Amino acid sequence: MNGAIGPDFIVLTGFLGSGKTTLLRDFLAGPEAADTAVIVNEVGEIGLDDVILREERGETPIATLSNGCICCQAGSDLAYTIDRLLATERPGASGPLRRIVLETSGLSKPGPVLRQLAGLASYRLRVSVLATFDATRGAATAAFEEAAAQWAAAHRIVVTKADAVPSETLVRRREEIAAFNPLSEIVAMAERDHAVAAAFAPLAGIPPMPVMPQVAVRPTHARIAVRLARPIAVLAYDDLATWLDNLAGALGERLLRLKGLVRVRECERPVLVQSVGTAFSAPRLFGEPQATPPLFVVIIVRDLQAAELEAVAPTGLFALSSWTEPQTLPHAGALSPISVAWS
Repeated sequence: MNGAIGPDFIVLTGFLGSGKTTLLRDFLAGPEAADTAVIVNEVGEIGLDDVILREERGETPIATLSNGCICCQAGSDLAYTIDRLLATERPGASGPLRRIVLETSGLSKPGPVLRQLAGLASYRLRVSVLATFDATRGAATAAFEEAAAQWAAAHRIVVTKADAVPSETLVRRREEIAAFNPLSEIVAMAERDHAVAAAFAPLAGIPPMPVMPQVAVRPTHARIAVRLARPIAVLAYDDLATWLDNLAGALGERLLRLKGLVRVRECERPVLVQSVGTAFSAPRLFGEPQATPPLFVVIIVRDLQAAELEAVAPTGLFALSSWTEPQTLPHAGALSPISVAWS
């Protein structure tokens, strides 16, 4: 491919029964879904979601992965399927594919799924994670590791079944989501058509993340920790890379999400670092040299032990604390070409 940015690749995730397939089916029924391809991951030999989606598919190509949960496999046909979708001629189409939506199984964790995309870097996919949050159940499913990992990894979280709960419950759901993932954009509206459109709208160019009230950032589940790492000084790039590498190694699958801005000696502009699980995007420059954005890294972890982050070498780079005060973090664009720098 040339240097042009490729299509959006949306990992649609959410726990069992949270409304993923219904959300995707409603989107495919509208004109905004033109030039969209869908990949459905089923657990088990007999798939049902793809059958449901085909009722609304129109001209949407739908591929089914039925060889088990893709996040649990050392290798799968996911990369091959994406490669075929992008390489196949589409006679009569209005243009190239604008997006590919991967509907994962309800038991998939996004991090391992994204790591399988590293071999497709040449396509420059703009990858994001879209998670569903069942308004009728709220945070009750957080006891399941898969649900917590899905919410923590998401760039955008859409509240499903919002029309089935009163408005005060919808407000509470927003607070629960922000407690799990203060980095995510939240779609929570009772008007179903508006919610569907907002769920699949491009993420690029949205405004900076707003300041959030304290009530919205208190953890709603004891196993999920949201920590703030403030750089004590301008860092050497090698120290930052080593710290991120050691952080991923120490936490493993317990690392659910990381994102933030730091300054390094080798660059005049701040550096954006981010990961979903241990799948890190390549660090990239952010803003202008004279800009003074807040510098900190948000880390979302499951089952964090006392002083565990402080022990990551090189030590002394960051001042670590719980996320207990309102903060502002520039969004910096959630969609990035696939590139794994550390894993």
